[in-house]
Amino acid sequence: MARKRRGREINGIVLFDKPLGLSSNQALQRVRRLFNAAKAGHTGSLDPAASGLLPVCFGQATRISGLLLDADKTYRVTGRLGTRTDSGDLEGEVIETREVPPLDAEAMEAVLARFRGRVEQVPPMYSALKHEGKRLYELAREGKTVERKARTIDFHEVTLEALSSTEFTLRVHSSKGAYIRTLVEDIGEALGCGAVVAELRRIGLGPWSMDEQSTYRLEELEAMVAEGGLDALDRVILPIDSALGAYPAVVLDAASVTPIRHGHPVFVPNAPQTGWFRLYAPDDLFLGMGEVLDDGRTAPRRLFAAL
Repeated sequence: MARKRRGREINGIVLFDKPLGLSSNQALQRVRRLFNAAKAGHTGSLDPAASGLLPVCFGQATRISGLLLDADKTYRVTGRLGTRTDSGDLEGEVIETREVPPLDAEAMEAVLARFRGRVEQVPPMYSALKHEGKRLYELAREGKTVERKARTIDFHEVTLEALSSTEFTLRVHSSKGAYIRTLVEDIGEALGCGAVVAELRRIGLGPWSMDEQSTYRLEELEAMVAEGGLDALDRVILPIDSALGAYPAVVLDAASVTPIRHGHPVFVPNAPQTGWFRLYAPDDLFLGMGEVLDDGRTAPRRLFAAL
């Protein structure tokens, strides 16, 4: 007999502000227990040494994580000049120190210009990529180095926000797969003195931005539940389709809702002819995702039970 799942059947997304020192999974489990959710997952891991935006998905929202794999991300990162470590951040072992040359905003700008747009980036050894079935960071901890293939990354924004004689702070908006530690190390090499990540905070992921949406720290969520119970927490849960704003929206007529819900393609006027799109009932109920077939009919691709 199947084991009964513990917790509430809730659906939606909470924008969690992950603190330093917790892995993404540790943060996820704390939030899940706080909401007493039966099922939860996160979208986009953050290292324990990084803080910031970690979307936590409850219930049916866990099914959309794959649709966000290609999402852009935005970071605020501080680099420490004059130091190189084996991990690219302050948690690693120092392998070299160098003198920092005199720098001003103009000199930094000239260097940063090289890292905007499409660049080739070699993933660091301290990463979760696999080589022959083993994580690279596991090999790195054994003192091993293996050849890594360069990846093509789009850096849409690399903006200098602060500069001192020992550190610089950047706002970085990149495509998927970017390694911010590698970016900081490469900038340090271009400056001739080396650099490592001193602080890393994710402030944007896909459709969400900490500048525009409310995010919640653990202590804030704990205060909410202490004061107003689970009902207070439920008020901060975003709907599933809030994650999918990059996809066009299509509203079905009433006659098409039942066939779509049963998995049958239908003809939908003015539906996009390529790619996936959001499907809604006439009353704006989010049904799931659809795609146009070669014969022009819209086929359901990922449906959600009535929420």
